[in-house]
Amino acid sequence: MLDSNFFHYTGTTLCCDEVSLEELATTFGTPLFVTSRRSLIDSYQIFELAFKLLPHFTCYSVKANYNLSVIRTLSELGCGCDVNSGGELYRALQAGVSPEKIIFAGVGKRADEIVYALQSEVLMLKAESLSELRAIDRIAGELGKRAAVAIRINPNVTAETHPYITTGDSKEKFGIDELELPSVFSLFSQLPNLKLVGLDMHIGSQIFDPEFYLAATVKLLAIFKASKELGFAIEFLDIGGGFPVTYDPLKPATPIECFAEKLIPMLLPLGVKVIFEPGRYLVANASVLLTRILYKKSNHTGKQFFVVDAGMTELIRPALYQSHHEVQSVTFHDETVVADVVGPICESSDFFARHRAIPQAEEGELLAVMSSGAYAAVMSSNYNGRLRPAEVMVNGSEVKLVRKRETLEQLVQNERL
Repeated sequence: MLDSNFFHYTGTTLCCDEVSLEELATTFGTPLFVTSRRSLIDSYQIFELAFKLLPHFTCYSVKANYNLSVIRTLSELGCGCDVNSGGELYRALQAGVSPEKIIFAGVGKRADEIVYALQSEVLMLKAESLSELRAIDRIAGELGKRAAVAIRINPNVTAETHPYITTGDSKEKFGIDELELPSVFSLFSQLPNLKLVGLDMHIGSQIFDPEFYLAATVKLLAIFKASKELGFAIEFLDIGGGFPVTYDPLKPATPIECFAEKLIPMLLPLGVKVIFEPGRYLVANASVLLTRILYKKSNHTGKQFFVVDAGMTELIRPALYQSHHEVQSVTFHDETVVADVVGPICESSDFFARHRAIPQAEEGELLAVMSSGAYAAVMSSNYNGRLRPAEVMVNGSEVKLVRKRETLEQLVQNERL
């Protein structure tokens, strides 16, 4: 998606804010992630405005993009963080997020991660099984603490999204089955080191239809009512994230206001604070992946290929989810050619676009893989001995290097002969 506010052509050159992407590639090399700080701020403000009538707390889902400067930008606006590991908790704390604004999620927390979260005094841990509740209780007791916990409920709502990013179906590993809840509520009487403060759900990512949220929220509200009748003082209702963004202009995302219009009337009368966990929504369209065309070639069928210097090691979503990313040329071209944009990795799944109309750029020119702010750099790898790319953040005309490119020495720094 070409965001006209933050990624736009000035004359014939694609820019981020006021800075030429050609200039950034010359200075920092390629592959290169380029993030617009203004875009991050804009997305957060749009989200907050949509839900302003509802007492709520927004926790950025760090797994989408855990660059320290991205986290800090959102934190400075008042946003909290949703983390899923000890490493993500460490990153959030290093970025300056207050522990009382951090919630610790994850279906498989290790004992040392639970210790780390409790010692850091995060707002709450979200438990996803009876066994985990017992583990948190035991560890909290050993530390002389009483742990604030929320229980993540699997509402058994199957949203229309890619099967790898649906999380609210009973076939999936996430959350506690709603039929187990009587046992869960009963268990709290046996666990003196736990305090139930929240109820949580998350039904997946890229949910375009608000009706799926409504169906899941109805179930969550019934559980909230039952918990109150049992004497639990629930302070937070966490309805997760998964709000959609536009990757393909032909499939525009449902505006966040449509979700707010449906959810606010249901949640406002409850008198509790609602937690949202947007991740992709805040960061996906704030970044592009810059890559240089190494070679152009064709085969005997006439099929065209653009071979670029970035690949699935930098952005695995097309290979993993068959997801769409727009590909723009940094130097504007009127003409297009139907081609595959492929990377240098030794896998047939290493591509950014298949049989797509691509600007007729030449070898040595730059392409921008759009909407690369979410689930790109965080899922990068060193497969094929690749070096993770540099990342820069642009704020108007100001440019900051926010992650150095890896070196060959770093590839082996933890190994021993």
